[in-house]
Amino acid sequence: MLVAERWIIAALRHRTFFRLEDLNHAIRELLEKLNHRRFKKRDGSRASVFENVERAAMRPLPAEPFDMSQWSHARVNIDYHIAFDHNFYSVPYRLTEEPVEVRSTPTTVEIFHKGKRVASHPRGRGKDQAITQNEHRPKSHQAHLEWTPTRMVRWAEQIGPNTARLVERILSEKPHPEMGYRSCLGIIRLAERYSATRMEAAAIRALESNACRYQSVKSILKNSLDQQPLTQLPSLPPPPPHDNIRGGEYFE
Repeated sequence: MLVAERWIIAALRHRTFFRLEDLNHAIRELLEKLNHRRFKKRDGSRASVFENVERAAMRPLPAEPFDMSQWSHARVNIDYHIAFDHNFYSVPYRLTEEPVEVRSTPTTVEIFHKGKRVASHPRGRGKDQAITQNEHRPKSHQAHLEWTPTRMVRWAEQIGPNTARLVERILSEKPHPEMGYRSCLGIIRLAERYSATRMEAAAIRALESNACRYQSVKSILKNSLDQQPLTQLPSLPPPPPHDNIRGGEYFE
């Protein structure tokens, strides 16, 4: 860098350029002179060292630019997805409940199992998105009969009818029901932590407020909102009569 500053940047410091092409041309001329300038303490020049030594050792540049990556650990859920950075990424269903490693870059998410890459996805930019590859889904659900939507609802019915309605709502809103298994199992576990009675009250509030997500139900229970009465917004009185208020009849 010091040599480049002295022989190129310093040499051009008093010149004015009005086009980038002219500046690049001037830099290229000085760079050629610098590379062919003879060494003072040994034979040859920078250009001759490059031709005789370095050129043969050069390799082609990678097809893609280098991306900084980060590694983390995850466990595959029963819906054959892992949770990473607020989104969910699919892996082959045979890896359900297996530990995996996640390599993430600004553009991709790669998943490794025992050192072998098993899935690669474009990185999601939203939140709570399910990024799924169809080939990761089981071709036959016979191996997964124990994890059917019906069984999820039956488990929820053991807590109460409102919890069952909440589970049905979550499963119905997913492109594939198994994408909702994670939330449903989490809600069932909340009932074990807070009691079935409180879970039923929280389910009613979640359904009424259209907050049918695990995190929303968890927040209701954590903040004891299930123990507060549901309040309905009071109906607004009709507007007072005024010449500027025409009503719907005016536009008929």
